[in-house]
Amino acid sequence: MVALDVEPVHGVKALAMWWYKVGSLSALIMPSNKSVSDAPIFQFTNCRILRNHELQREDLWVREGKILNPEKLFFDEKGSADIQLNCKDSIIAPGFIDVQINGGFGVDFSLATDDFKSGIDLVSQKILSHGVTSFCPTLVTSPPSVYHQILPQISIRNGGAHGAGILGHSVANLSQAEEAVQHGATFITHLFNAMLPFHHRDPGIVGLLTSDKIPAGRRVFYGMISDGIHTNPAALRIAHRAHPKGLVLVTDAIAGMGLAPGRHTLGQQVVEIDGLNTYIAGTKTLSGSVATMDACVRHFLEATGCSVETALEAASLHPAQLLGIEHKKGTLNYDSDADFLMLNDSLYVQATYIAGEQVWRQDTLGM
Repeated sequence: MVALDVEPVHGVKALAMWWYKVGSLSALIMPSNKSVSDAPIFQFTNCRILRNHELQREDLWVREGKILNPEKLFFDEKGSADIQLNCKDSIIAPGFIDVQINGGFGVDFSLATDDFKSGIDLVSQKILSHGVTSFCPTLVTSPPSVYHQILPQISIRNGGAHGAGILGHSVANLSQAEEAVQHGATFITHLFNAMLPFHHRDPGIVGLLTSDKIPAGRRVFYGMISDGIHTNPAALRIAHRAHPKGLVLVTDAIAGMGLAPGRHTLGQQVVEIDGLNTYIAGTKTLSGSVATMDACVRHFLEATGCSVETALEAASLHPAQLLGIEHKKGTLNYDSDADFLMLNDSLYVQATYIAGEQVWRQDTLGM
């Protein structure tokens, strides 16, 4: 660490020493002349940031939990960085967004328990090490009574009057699927699973990937579990090449994600975890996914031969676009939320930030 022994500038010296105590990045305190806000400005240097669909060799600026436009800082505010942080050539990418996660680390989102919210909190903390900064907790098919118990505990706001625009686990033919899209459906739940098999005269829901009857300005998204278990790499490549901008990586993880290999009782079911395979105990019947999002990104990159940028956006930009929150999540655009990751060239997560604050880092990270 490099830290200049200077007098505090707007109280920044103490904050810089906090970064030092948590063992984050090499920090250099610099004087600043800000006319808009006294909040400290962080400049992440020596990094490659994912912006506008490509890795760019430029700095990332953060203030008050938002991505800052340095030109406005320099020319309008006449300001500069309070703290410079050397990222040592790391990749900086938007935080991952998992839109289909049923649990993890022994917690099942489909079980109504007295400490349900603490279970949500546990999972939200644990998945930080895998780069997930936002997620949608999902429930497996359950009786209506379970939905009535659990949904009020995880819903931040009431749902819309017209329900969710989701397709999947359906035997709809292509014509029916196209009609659903014309009426507002936008997302196919993990493609190929529990739907009509592809047929050249009626490809079913899969045909939406290349349909010419999608309304103008509308995009159909589809989820893929890229763990090498639930989707054959060839099927993954076919889907990606047919409709790359709609692919959304999901984990569809169950409570077994993050647990050690061996036998576990998850709810009322006993399962065997063997690597990325989860079987109903005593059988070879798959029982859900235990994949983590960062592992899905790496497998997607390897299986499809796509660019690093494409792999990262399938877990960040695309889910944000699906949810309609791309103005604040899923990108590193100016004024968006400073939810981002530092990764090495192999796409292993080194550190995770939410609202500009480091919430997880690799213990062995020499920074």
